[in-house]
Amino acid sequence: MSSTVRTFESAQAACEAGAEWVTRQIGEAVAARGRAVAGLATGRTPIALYEALVARHKWGELSFRDVVTYNLDEYYPISPLDPNSYHAYMNQHLFAHVDLPANRAHVLDGTVPEAFADEHCAAFDRWIAADGGLDFQLLGLGRNGHIGFNEPCDLDVEAMLALPTRIIPLHPVTTADAAADFGGNVDQVPRRALTMGVAPIVAARAILVLAFGRNKADAVAAALKGPITSNLPGSLLQSVSSKVTWFLDAESASAL
Repeated sequence: MSSTVRTFESAQAACEAGAEWVTRQIGEAVAARGRAVAGLATGRTPIALYEALVARHKWGELSFRDVVTYNLDEYYPISPLDPNSYHAYMNQHLFAHVDLPANRAHVLDGTVPEAFADEHCAAFDRWIAADGGLDFQLLGLGRNGHIGFNEPCDLDVEAMLALPTRIIPLHPVTTADAAADFGGNVDQVPRRALTMGVAPIVAARAILVLAFGRNKADAVAAALKGPITSNLPGSLLQSVSSKVTWFLDAESASAL
């Protein structure tokens, strides 16, 4: 069974539909199990989706009381008070505006001492497992095909699919694309990150991928129609295609 692919007239329209998708996933999980375990993404792509979720919360249509969240990634090293940290991003765009209990919002810690980074990442995976796994995972797709900060590499597919949460070096394309968030200076972008592994991502019960803009078109086409390869991590989603939904704009879908 292939992935579900929907193309929208604009990124804004796709994000509005994405907020509806997230609201439905939360409602169904809370009804079935008493809580929803959500995997969240960062970056420019999902900002409008978070704005739509905050609006739904303010209108009384959505509560995060029974939600637990796990974020995909964080730069390393970085302080949670740094405005470019994903801690700060999530507070700005979602956490500060909804009724999510603070102890249920999990973001990887960019201040953990390096000697303990591996254990911190292993604990993150244990927390996800203890919560019963992710009910759904939001993803963006990097221009180089990365998901989270799982970057292109030469691992065989089976090994890539088994990767846990870990500390990794960032791909040059990733740091170049992040430069705009660091005052346009690529030298200010951290060269490493903590990232949720491929294994907990593909184990999520439902996955929504957002990709917008012509610069994502080649990566989208390769992820959906190309061979499954660790050189383009988004293609690994083909291994669980029946539970993956893609929301695209016309430009990101242009190479399909």
